[in-house]
Amino acid sequence: MAILEVKELEVYYGVIQAIKGISFEVNEGEIIALIGANGAGKTTTLQTITGLIPPKSGQIFYEGKEITRIPGYKLVSMGIAHVPEGRRVFAEMTVLQNLKMGAYTRKDKTELEETLKSIYHRFPRLEERKNQLAGTLSGGEQQMLAMGRALMSHPRLIVMDEPSMGLSPIYVNEIFEIIQEINKSGTTVLLVEQNAKKTLSIANKAYVLETGNIVLSGDAKELMNDDSVKKAYLSE
Repeated sequence: MAILEVKELEVYYGVIQAIKGISFEVNEGEIIALIGANGAGKTTTLQTITGLIPPKSGQIFYEGKEITRIPGYKLVSMGIAHVPEGRRVFAEMTVLQNLKMGAYTRKDKTELEETLKSIYHRFPRLEERKNQLAGTLSGGEQQMLAMGRALMSHPRLIVMDEPSMGLSPIYVNEIFEIIQEINKSGTTVLLVEQNAKKTLSIANKAYVLETGNIVLSGDAKELMNDDSVKKAYLSE
């Protein structure tokens, strides 16, 4: 069953059309990947889904309900979390304060403490650095904090934009392992990533975006063996 459906989505920046009538769906419990070159429209697609950019036309459905015009802050309480490109942690706040910001829509304090414990269990370094300013963390630690902050809202769908960008190979492997763990624990993942090889290796299904159009879609493992995908995105 689809937890998210995007239908005929069109997005403009002024007179420039960034997204050209794309349609796709994200099935519950899966990892769905959007891959493509810079400027293909991947980030715009995610920002439109999470209420940060209004579409010109088209519809977005979450759990069967249309959410096309619902603002981002309301989508969080509905169960959608966004890990933005570039991490966007609150640099002048501590790790713990950042995590608590992720739970601003939740009221049950006991449940909140349980979620915090589970975040610390998944990201032990965040507990070690809970009183440290977020701006002083390494890039990999900031990415873990951004993911932990999103998970504090207890999402059913988590949307991640370039989580491995700018990270060392050790952190990249760790981040991809964490994405798989998040998914196995019951959260559906919509993932945008430049690292197409690793992304396709963990995803169930993938869509290839080129200049605002979906040009290819299918089983992620099969796309890894597609000649056009190999040539464009998987060559070393």
